[in-house]
Amino acid sequence: DRRETMTKFKWLALAPALLVVMAASFAAERDIVVGNWRLVSFEREYQGTGEREYPMGRTPTGHIHFLPDGRMAVVITGEGRKAPATDQDRAGLFNSLVAYTGMYRVEGDKWITKVDVSANPAWVGTEQIRSFRVSGDRLEELTAWAARPDNRVARAILTYERTK
Repeated sequence: DRRETMTKFKWLALAPALLVVMAASFAAERDIVVGNWRLVSFEREYQGTGEREYPMGRTPTGHIHFLPDGRMAVVITGEGRKAPATDQDRAGLFNSLVAYTGMYRVEGDKWITKVDVSANPAWVGTEQIRSFRVSGDRLEELTAWAARPDNRVARAILTYERTK
């Protein structure tokens, strides 16, 4: 019994240290994306053919920010947006806008954002999962493959450059 009690005591004594190590590990994993990134390109790739197109134009603008506290925010706008003159113009601008924020976590080569605010209300309360690769000052984001309205399967590939 004494041995069992000592073993339990050791585990209880070690638990806080293990939690600190685990938290540091999660923070280190997240550190790879922490910072401000400027959008360089936004492409749509079709599965099967590899065909690519530019749904936000060749020169979209945007930034993605990953804060050390675990919050991220992204705003992307398509090229050629103009101030709206009519309600129809205003409604049309949503087709060239991506904007959302929430708490994120990094798990291997994915970041998962629990969306709490979005230009697309359907995303609020969802988890948006993105695969990513970081190479130097470049961040490549890949969405999951998904069926398009034309029944083709595609994904988005976004490239960002770290801002200094």
